[in-house]
Amino acid sequence: MTLSPHTLQRRHSLQVQAYQALRTAILSGELEPGQRLVETQLAEKLQVSRTPIREAIRLLQQENLVNLEPSGGVRVATFSCADAIQLYDCRISLEQLSVADACLHATETQFQQMEMMLEQAERLVAAKPTRLNCFRQLDLDYRFHRLLAQSSGNPWLVLLLDQVFDKMQLLRIQTTKNNPLVLDIRMEHRAIYDAVRSRNPQTAKEAITSHLSASKERVIREMEQIQLESKVGQ
Repeated sequence: MTLSPHTLQRRHSLQVQAYQALRTAILSGELEPGQRLVETQLAEKLQVSRTPIREAIRLLQQENLVNLEPSGGVRVATFSCADAIQLYDCRISLEQLSVADACLHATETQFQQMEMMLEQAERLVAAKPTRLNCFRQLDLDYRFHRLLAQSSGNPWLVLLLDQVFDKMQLLRIQTTKNNPLVLDIRMEHRAIYDAVRSRNPQTAKEAITSHLSASKERVIREMEQIQLESKVGQ
């Protein structure tokens, strides 16, 4: 596990290593959305003092991956329906540019990589649904969209999308925990790939917009259901 003892090697900055370990644990779902982070417990698991843990949490707070509570406690970030809508709106705008430019600049090697990811996703969908398979689908989803951005030839676009992708990862973990079917990417990714492969920017923009809009609707619907169940259970 990411936070197992002896994870950190003293030859590197303990602050950097603590930050990387905690960040990986958050984005993998090991530290779940809403989970409270206790400095003493984290320090014990990573076998460091509380100082690098505190500095790592400060960096994570700057990235909006953790939230500081009024009481002074810290929790892994959770997102509201309004947050989800705004994040998806950002993605739709950025990824329309991503696929349009990918139509112009994607290489044959990149197309082969996309095809491999599609085949892996199809195998996972056909397999028994498990928490691990769900995370693997999330990882493939991220890698596919990031490869599209890289294929655009615009490194600034990749940088901007990376910032959005991190928050989206937490959002998807938050919603797929109760309903893995909220992640339905297989056919939608295939349509995007086919459009980019044919070098058709308009069709590619329509495909990415349709995909992200459908994903947005599924995620919002699931978040509303989670909120309703939470109110009923109170």
